[in-house]
Amino acid sequence: MFKHIAFSLFLTASPALAGQITAADFPPVNPLKAELGQLLFYDKILSGNRNISCGSCHSHEQHSGDGLSLGIGEGGTGSGAKRTAGEGANRIHKRIPRNAPALWNLAHKDMTVFFHDGRLTKSEIFGNGFKSPAEEHLPQGLDNLIAAQALFPITAQHEMAGNPKENEVAGAVHDRIDNAWPIITARITAIEGYNDRFIAAFDHIERSADITIVDVANAMSAFIGSEWANYDSPYDLGTLTPAAQRGQELFMGKGNCSSCHSGALFSDQSFHAIGLPSFGPGRTRAFDPIPRDVGHMGETDALEDAYKFRTPALRNVALTGPYGHNGAYDTLEGIVRHHLDPLMALDYWTPETAKLPKVEWLQNADFILQQDSREMARQRNAISITPVAMTDQEVADIVAFLNGLTGTTALERPLGRPETVPSRLPVQD
Repeated sequence: MFKHIAFSLFLTASPALAGQITAADFPPVNPLKAELGQLLFYDKILSGNRNISCGSCHSHEQHSGDGLSLGIGEGGTGSGAKRTAGEGANRIHKRIPRNAPALWNLAHKDMTVFFHDGRLTKSEIFGNGFKSPAEEHLPQGLDNLIAAQALFPITAQHEMAGNPKENEVAGAVHDRIDNAWPIITARITAIEGYNDRFIAAFDHIERSADITIVDVANAMSAFIGSEWANYDSPYDLGTLTPAAQRGQELFMGKGNCSSCHSGALFSDQSFHAIGLPSFGPGRTRAFDPIPRDVGHMGETDALEDAYKFRTPALRNVALTGPYGHNGAYDTLEGIVRHHLDPLMALDYWTPETAKLPKVEWLQNADFILQQDSREMARQRNAISITPVAMTDQEVADIVAFLNGLTGTTALERPLGRPETVPSRLPVQD
């Protein structure tokens, strides 16, 4: 009934050279768990109104992102860059405040911080292995950060849960976040075709009553971690073009890019203020009266963390635009030039640069924050990058190097998108 699949990350790998990654940097994955996770990842049964899946915004067609600056969540239709804002009473009420992050190499041993603002990390502060928005309510037994992260979009109102008045999942989240997870689990175990798969994939599961949200999250983690593991770029293979080699020298030297984009994943997994243009609803706090996003400060409440966001990893970056925590730039050249001189880039940036599907009932507020001169000054003053002058050719060489971080097999994923899922809900709108 269940076929075993071979993942390239199971293969024995030779020791990595400096800055390179190999299969040895990833944990082994049970193929049955990955196959089960693939179905759950694309099944809309996990959403409050049964109308959106994880794959709607992290699609294979868009290489694990959605191709939009700011995502269209619950209430929208379609997937990836083709996703639209819906219509009538079910249309979206708010854009997703941040860009949908790519999923490449999340299972790598060096990954320690998730989300643009760093609100998920490994920690024993709450006794469950993680510091997260769920605090002590996050369940025990999650395999890793990917599994923990998987529990949050399904409980987020504008991402997958919906309005509290619309369904029992959103209503439960409104009371307390962990109240929703048993409801979602019960939906899954009520569907013919899931229970046997859980029993086959997990040694401790003997009947449907044994299945919990932890098993759901761990299966999704097995899929995400293995599906988007990739480490055969020209950079890893030593086959960079001459332009990319020049770009690497600039990246590591004159451009000072590697001061933040360091290590095997090209991320220090720390937080920096680079002054990206502000737009969209912002990830506001309960007491914040304006649609801004203060980044890491929202998690630490430390003023020195204002407007700082996690340094993104850069492997396969050429496949995963738009770029920045809010997708402010649709091209690698655009985001590179912003890093070289943020203040000048802010002066020249226009709203047309963002890749935002037109939403008539939201567009008047999309860029309203830019009219707040005091807030714009605060964001400019927080920028921590020293400008670097480069020629057009040098910029082009850096872009060539970034393209050289794309895996030669990046477009050949082990499982891909399933044609159908056990709930029989449509995989693609």
